[in-house]
Amino acid sequence: MKRLSISDDVIKLGVFVAMAEVSNVDARFSQQALDDMIKNVEEKYRSQDPEYLKNDSVVRAYRNFYWRIGIDPTKTRPSGEALRRRLARGNRFPRINIVVDIGNIVSVETLVPIGLYDREKVMGDLHLVMSKGSEEFLGLGKKTEKLDKGIPILVDDEGKVLHIYPHRDSILTSITPDVKNVIIVGAGVPNIDENLVKYAVDRVADLLEKICKGKREYDTVVIK
Repeated sequence: MKRLSISDDVIKLGVFVAMAEVSNVDARFSQQALDDMIKNVEEKYRSQDPEYLKNDSVVRAYRNFYWRIGIDPTKTRPSGEALRRRLARGNRFPRINIVVDIGNIVSVETLVPIGLYDREKVMGDLHLVMSKGSEEFLGLGKKTEKLDKGIPILVDDEGKVLHIYPHRDSILTSITPDVKNVIIVGAGVPNIDENLVKYAVDRVADLLEKICKGKREYDTVVIK
């Protein structure tokens, strides 16, 4: 079981997280097991006006947080909003692997950003802290970049940057079909209901148990 701490300067931003872990998942299980769920999600949101999303209270809360930490949410959209917009434009749901797909389904449904991490690639515990300006980050499909000071980041005991909160994951702990043990982290920001973030993490854990035959290690916890 991993622990997650939040530094005082990050807490001052109004940040909180929900967290759970699921062990012994079968990430090589056929993605066809999700076909019906994904079809339903595509049909549900295909007719939604993308511009309606900017008036959604959940989208507004994440957008406001992005502005607060110096990110333009009209250029880098919160993950749930980005996926909803993709579907509303008639595009297909992106398929990666069954574990990542489950996380994306729940993010589409709830609009909550959800981070999934391979526990075996995380050294020690997790810490949500502000960057000092000396850290390096290797994003998915990106080159290594040096981070500016004052960015909320998720690191492990080695200081490895796993995530730029709440919108970018590192390739270093990314989910591949070889994953066995999954850490689920739901991102909370000001004006987001804790119960919504907890529900999102619960739903991911439940689906990993039901579809990928994993075993939840503990009840979802909210950390703030």
